[in-house]
Amino acid sequence: MRHHHHHHHGHPGRFGGPGGGGWGRGGFGGGFGGGWGMHDGREGGGGGGRGRRRMFDGGELRLLLLKLIEEAPRHGYDLIREIEERSGGAYAPSPGVIYPTLTLLDEMNLIEEAKAEGAKKQFAITETGRAHLAERQAEVEALFARLAELGSMAARASGGPVRRAMGNLHAVLRERLAAAEVDPDMLHDVAGILDEAARKIERL
Repeated sequence: MRHHHHHHHGHPGRFGGPGGGGWGRGGFGGGFGGGWGMHDGREGGGGGGRGRRRMFDGGELRLLLLKLIEEAPRHGYDLIREIEERSGGAYAPSPGVIYPTLTLLDEMNLIEEAKAEGAKKQFAITETGRAHLAERQAEVEALFARLAELGSMAARASGGPVRRAMGNLHAVLRERLAAAEVDPDMLHDVAGILDEAARKIERL
């Protein structure tokens, strides 16, 4: 039932008002269509316009990275790509989150820099890191289950009738908001319709 958290941070922040979620001319595709691809850099601790919480907190992300590095030595970019693939494209942590986490794992002696060709820094797990993972095995398994669930949720949402309806909504909004001057009352009406739709979906 975790995903109920994002619904109560105020839908108007995403949809309402001219300064809300950045869906003026041309902006709606990035803000709305990109909603399935969640990036830590945009979510950040409540300061962003979208108001979503982080997908994984710092401790959880450390465990995810450590487990992936245990499987095989990896660069920072490899880790971003691997997490994105395992979540079916639903979640991709930003470099601004990944690299400080790797530095912290290194300082904790859980990973170490491995010899690698090229300029990219590659990390391998240490014995201390393996012991840490063994102690937290159940938590690690739960985190990877969450990643997989994110992927299946995104796949369900992007398929069939939902994708068609979202595409239709996108097209209609783009057309209505394309005028040089948009009536503020119309914007509020649109926001009200979207908020009501969100509430109905939440109650399903």
